Amino acid sequence: MSQTAPTSETIVEVIADIFERRGADAYLGEPVTVSEHMLQGAWLAEQEGAPEELVAAALLHDIGHFTSEFGTYSPDDVEDKHHDEAGGALLEPFFPPLIVECVRLHVAAKRYLCATDPTYFGKLSEASVHTLSLQGGPMNPEEVAEFRKNPFHDEAVRVRLWDEGGKVAGMKTKSFRDYVPLLERVVRAHNSAV
Repeated sequence: MSQTAPTSETIVEVIADIFERRGADAYLGEPVTVSEHMLQGAWLAEQEGAPEELVAAALLHDIGHFTSEFGTYSPDDVEDKHHDEAGGALLEPFFPPLIVECVRLHVAAKRYLCATDPTYFGKLSEASVHTLSLQGGPMNPEEVAEFRKNPFHDEAVRVRLWDEGGKVAGMKTKSFRDYVPLLERVVRAHNSAV
């Protein structure tokens, strides 16, 4: 792909190119690659009968690992790389707010769940526990209240649960190219509405 800025007509191919070039990167010390992880999230969303926008959010939730100005995550990191914000920034001009906010909030949703669900922390992988410490740890009561004010907080929690579930070596999923028509429909619908 060229280095020109993406447009609503090219954003899905830009993302496809990112998946094809970088998807085989190791994922945070997990037993899956980054693309396997993201595809598993989308697959889990589909298995629950989630609407297309949530499937897209689950698929794209970690796109910021590839686009963050701070680089990709390493298990040796001592600071957060803000991949949630980087992913939201990439998607915001082209995708509906629900998808953008789910991508932006999936880290906050982890912090929220750790604060509000006594069983959730025990479900985190070792890498997720490490990144939680870099991302601020479980939310305090004020942060919980603020998180709940976001109109998409429930959806972000759903994406987070699929995120945590998408770390299974050898899980069979669709390919990224199988999701291109879905992503194109979502982008087209959003851009025709604005």
